[in-house]
Amino acid sequence: MTAEKKSKLPVLRLDPESRAPLHAQAEQLLRQLIRRPEYSEGALLPDEVSLSRTLGISRNTLRAALSRLVAEGCLERKAGIGTRVVEPRVKSGVGAWHSFTREMESKGIKVETFFLKASVLPAPAEVARALQIAADTKVLCVDRVRGWDGKPEVFFRSYLHPRLGLTSQHDFRQPLYELIRAEASIVADQSFEEFTAMAADKPMARRLAVRQGTPLLRRERTVLDTGRRPIEFALVHYRCDRFRLTLNLRQG
Repeated sequence: MTAEKKSKLPVLRLDPESRAPLHAQAEQLLRQLIRRPEYSEGALLPDEVSLSRTLGISRNTLRAALSRLVAEGCLERKAGIGTRVVEPRVKSGVGAWHSFTREMESKGIKVETFFLKASVLPAPAEVARALQIAADTKVLCVDRVRGWDGKPEVFFRSYLHPRLGLTSQHDFRQPLYELIRAEASIVADQSFEEFTAMAADKPMARRLAVRQGTPLLRRERTVLDTGRRPIEFALVHYRCDRFRLTLNLRQG
């Protein structure tokens, strides 16, 4: 790396008072870095030694943060060349299960929260099976209605595994898996999905501001962490008038 490139590296400071793990803090600082004009158009990032020294973390911790951004398609790493910022991809709803909010932000859409409720209740049978816990185990259930331009679009109901340690006092306005990562140091890694169609019943019609009987897309998913342990069972209902889920398949 040239001396000129090094001089452009901004000051990146972790918060020693934060409860978030170092790799999570580093990841957020790297996100800020790659949005800077000098990097956002495909430039190489500073080398790992420079970045880890600037952040005051080990290279292993830095690599954990970088790997997350590589997995999201924000960065590209090539042996002997370095780590390059790549042009963001507009992801489909199916492929972007990690964050509805972040996906919409990538499209220039500001997500609004119309309803939010977190409560503890006994796990229904299908939830207990998905989370691999005993029937009627108390779990945190989080209901969220989100949309944009003053209109609700999606209803999320998430049942969270007790081992996450989350409570109704946490801020569920932020992206769920980012909250889990920051508070429980657990990474959402895999999602098993099932899609069906349904007609809006009276409660769902009220939540999504549609007429009873309106066609909705129902998405059921079980999310696992990196150890293949379940962390969430979710039921998601989408309005179909302004929102579509697409799937892009490639051979090989």
